[in-house]
Amino acid sequence: MSTSPKLFERLHEEFRRRHYAYETEKSYTRWIKEFIQFHHMTPPRDLGREAVEAFLTHLAVNQRVAASTQNQAFSALIFLYRDVYQRDTDWNLDALRARTTRYVPTVLSREETFAILNQMSGVPKLIVQVLYGSGLRLRESLNLRVKDLDFAQHQIVVRDTKGRESRVTPLPDRLIEPLTQHLQTVKRWHEMDLHQGYGAVVLPYALDRKYPNANRQWIWQFVFPAKSRNRDPQSDQVGRYHFHASNVQKALKQAVGLAKIQKRVSCHTFRHSFATHLLHNDYDIRTVQELLGHKDVKTTMIYTHVLNRGGRGVRSPLDA
Repeated sequence: MSTSPKLFERLHEEFRRRHYAYETEKSYTRWIKEFIQFHHMTPPRDLGREAVEAFLTHLAVNQRVAASTQNQAFSALIFLYRDVYQRDTDWNLDALRARTTRYVPTVLSREETFAILNQMSGVPKLIVQVLYGSGLRLRESLNLRVKDLDFAQHQIVVRDTKGRESRVTPLPDRLIEPLTQHLQTVKRWHEMDLHQGYGAVVLPYALDRKYPNANRQWIWQFVFPAKSRNRDPQSDQVGRYHFHASNVQKALKQAVGLAKIQKRVSCHTFRHSFATHLLHNDYDIRTVQELLGHKDVKTTMIYTHVLNRGGRGVRSPLDA
């Protein structure tokens, strides 16, 4: 399709202009490519509401995707038609929607949590400790900058959040010393990079234009940088991006196996466990909501269902 390169250039420019996260850009671009392929490489500008309906129905019926996955695909297409093509997207879609499933998140006990952590080491362990100790999402942890760690106040300022609203969460006492030692190593890397003519880091929201020299300052460096320099896919500059998520996920998977935990554990499980353990320790639901950065307390309420399951909330008649 001859118009594809130009289209994806426009998409890239619009993502940059609106400061979308790189992960969002990748997922939206993938859905738009799938949409084009589904319609036999027809240029999207020649399609509209009916084509979107057909694609979303295909995802629900043929691919049997989850509701959240279908919604992400829909958001990508809304972005394409509303923000790139400047069209009215107030559509009354008649697409078959994927079934929304209500699930109870996997939560680890404290014993299981530390059994897994004891099988980990190095930077992956430190990152997972932050996920559990402070309730961060994996992406939030990887995007932390040096200035976001407040050792004096024992808190972490989470700025690059899912809803783009900053929040404050506790920095565990147990992590003060290992994080301090880790940052000493990171600072040596940064000083070496500066000496070799590098040391610039990508700044969020085009702050590099507002503060031209800030990208080489120590406080703006990633807390968990990559071990080697590479070319950033967004800015095209060479420097140290943050530690790759897949490295944490691989280390965690191995640790779960070694700890012989018979649960489906992901990085997000530690955020679930953070919230559930706080509620178990009688912290107020509103406090937990604020620490997690949930806009609606209903989202946080899912963890009360975890607490009330099984023997904690109902006594089995077999034990009566």
